[in-house]
Amino acid sequence: CRLSPAAVAPRSTGPASTPPRSGASSATRWSLTPPLPAGAGRARRGAERLSPATGPALGARNGRGVLLFLLAEPPWDPSVLICTVGLLIVIALIILRAILSPFFAINSSEKEEFYESTSPDLLPGIRRDKFVEVPQIIWGLNNQKIAFARACLTARFLNRSLLMPSLSASLFYKEVDLLQPINFDKVFDFNKFNARCHGFVKLARYSEVSNRTEPFKLQKGSGRKWTVERDLDQLQQFIGGRADDFEVIEIVGKHPFLWPDHWPVKDYAKIFDCLVLVPEIETEVVKVISKIREAGQRARHEAGFSHSKQRRDGSTNLPVPYVAVHMRIEKDWMIHCKKWEQRSHLHEICSSKEEIIHKVSQITDLRRPVVVYLAVADSLLEDDSITSGWRVGMVAYEKKKLGVTDIYDRQPYLIKSAIDFEVCSRADVFVGNSFSTFSNLVVLSRTEKLYNLGKVSSCGENIGLSSYAYNVMGDDGGPQRWMTDMSDTNLQRLSYGTNNVSCH
Repeated sequence: CRLSPAAVAPRSTGPASTPPRSGASSATRWSLTPPLPAGAGRARRGAERLSPATGPALGARNGRGVLLFLLAEPPWDPSVLICTVGLLIVIALIILRAILSPFFAINSSEKEEFYESTSPDLLPGIRRDKFVEVPQIIWGLNNQKIAFARACLTARFLNRSLLMPSLSASLFYKEVDLLQPINFDKVFDFNKFNARCHGFVKLARYSEVSNRTEPFKLQKGSGRKWTVERDLDQLQQFIGGRADDFEVIEIVGKHPFLWPDHWPVKDYAKIFDCLVLVPEIETEVVKVISKIREAGQRARHEAGFSHSKQRRDGSTNLPVPYVAVHMRIEKDWMIHCKKWEQRSHLHEICSSKEEIIHKVSQITDLRRPVVVYLAVADSLLEDDSITSGWRVGMVAYEKKKLGVTDIYDRQPYLIKSAIDFEVCSRADVFVGNSFSTFSNLVVLSRTEKLYNLGKVSSCGENIGLSSYAYNVMGDDGGPQRWMTDMSDTNLQRLSYGTNNVSCH
């Protein structure tokens, strides 16, 4: 603001003002701070004496002159008042911008960094200064994912962050000393997990613990007498109780997969959706899927699919679709499922290679020829002829035939499973076994995507991302269309399997 001479001139009612020295600058003559009214001279001289080194101009600039001006006798000059109010508004806007700027980060990485540095009050319900620690998570990939989600939900229930657990890279069920621990953030992206699950659950690093106190040890019960109700009562006792004074609650005993389950399927689905592979593993997934689609392109070319025909149906630039089949015919699985059928008196658990081929060939969702990717544990497979015997128009590939064994061979068990899981989850059609945890979580992932698109049923139509259970016969004699029941109050059916599957 620049004021007119009249605005800063002394009022005619006061004593005559002294003209400025001949050497005074124009900046001094046009200063925002006007001469004080009559009677305030002594106060101004006192302010100048408080800062003799700076002189009157800087003395006013450091705030004392403004304060004395505001305390001077009214009325103030309107021009000065308008200028002061405008200056205050500009300062307020600058401060407001500094506070709100993180919320309007341009890209996702900026937002993720902001979430990582957010104060506790901005994370509703999840404290960043209190933690839950769990034992190393073991067994197969999908059992580990369930255990991790269960640990997250338990920490959420206790209003605490979960300390990043160790996963197991190798597959050993009893030889605990042979387990190869692997950090969570070597498989899944730590920052993206917290960004996607922001406000729902919070994952923390051990470096965030201040070690002010020893951890409080919470012993998980076991045995038949330790019911789901008793387990929930135990957790409720640690909300606001004496354990709340401890920075860390360490849960000891059984590993999380074996904990009683208190959480609905939709909560598990939300956490699974926050699990994003680290870029190094994602790159390998993309390579495998690209190989599958290239094989499909070759199959269509050999079958005489011309570009002109593809243009008429609008599919020229679309990726070549593929079917993924989780083929459970390994030796260990066949022994396990036969015993399971005997104990449960069910006859829709095991399926032979021939039964699977017959069921898959009845699916009409995709135009043939189509590539069928067989997700199978090759090291446990006795029959190496799984790619033969398929119907005309269905071209079967496993890892060796596809030429991707080098991608899998250099990875530990856990990473191999993670790659196969994503290949199956992103397939145009997935076919699995409803008693397999792997298949169940693939279908849950696909159902969650369909729900997000507003599709809650796949009955009688091809809605994309179709899933089937080859061990359960559908109404048309083929495999049963399959979507996860998102209204289930726990994960029992997904963890241990069921033949009660449907298309909605």
